[in-house]
Amino acid sequence: MNDQELSRQGIASRLRLAREMAGLTQGQVAKSLGWHRPTVSEIEAGRRKVSAEELSILAELYGVNVPWIIGEKEESGAASDRAKLAARELNKLKDEDLDRLLQLIGALKTGRATRK
Repeated sequence: MNDQELSRQGIASRLRLAREMAGLTQGQVAKSLGWHRPTVSEIEAGRRKVSAEELSILAELYGVNVPWIIGEKEESGAASDRAKLAARELNKLKDEDLDRLLQLIGALKTGRATRK
């Protein structure tokens, strides 16, 4: 696989992840953009190139930034799109599940600190 194909596959997988984290199906995306569902499927499989305009539209729909979709490093200090996607998922958790997750994060951080 050459660099261009790797880049397209990376974009495709980030688009799929962003769509899923936005809680949308391929059909819902297609309908809202006036596309056919197989178009979204082909994009997410990396078999169809995406124009800059389409990237911008998809980023807005999914609530992420184009630089994240195309795999560019984010500016330091800026909230990462991955963190935004994670926050959306965290908002869906029950209180007791969120408490358990916070305990796990604390344990991971403690373990990391002791390994250094």
